[in-house]
Amino acid sequence: MDPPNPGEIYSFAIAAAASSSNPNSISISINTTSNSMGSSPPSTAATVATAAATVSSPTTTQQLSRYENQKRRDWNTFGQYLRNHRPPLALSRCSGAHVLEFLRYLDQFGKTKVHTHLCPFFGHPNPPAPCPCPLRQAWGSLDALIGRLRAAYEENGGNPESNPFGARAVRLYLREVRDSQAKARGISYEKKKRKRPPPPPPPPPSSAAPLS
Repeated sequence: MDPPNPGEIYSFAIAAAASSSNPNSISISINTTSNSMGSSPPSTAATVATAAATVSSPTTTQQLSRYENQKRRDWNTFGQYLRNHRPPLALSRCSGAHVLEFLRYLDQFGKTKVHTHLCPFFGHPNPPAPCPCPLRQAWGSLDALIGRLRAAYEENGGNPESNPFGARAVRLYLREVRDSQAKARGISYEKKKRKRPPPPPPPPPSSAAPLS
């Protein structure tokens, strides 16, 4: 083993301790031990500055937005559904019918009460008591989900012309869910049209006397 260099023996302990306020923060601790010689290398300060500048530079990877994170989770969920399909289904063979199967599969995890025609609260927006009607995925959630999956399909190399999430059967199904839930829950999904402000009144006629 080589003997230690004369002078100060120093070591760097670099820990990437990401805090909640600054995920790119890097902490650097420098431990120095003096030997019997008592001298320090002349390049210690320069080495510390170089190491600090290297590790403290912010990363170029930007944090994904909330929409992008949700889209990625939805895409992974759909991929897991295809792998668990019996028989397993490749994405290239996925059609609008398989998308409808996926949407009906998600209904078991729904949290929206949809009253049946036999329920006394059918069409009641605020039922006064609980009822045994089933829980379903809300139309708004399904509509947003299909929008994200449609975009993710094309971002992952899918052909826009054969996008199963944009199939006519899927659009008709979403429209049917919207209409049936609107009647069952007594609410309207129609977007309210913004009232246009009235046009400003015309300026008053000029009162200047004509020139003689």
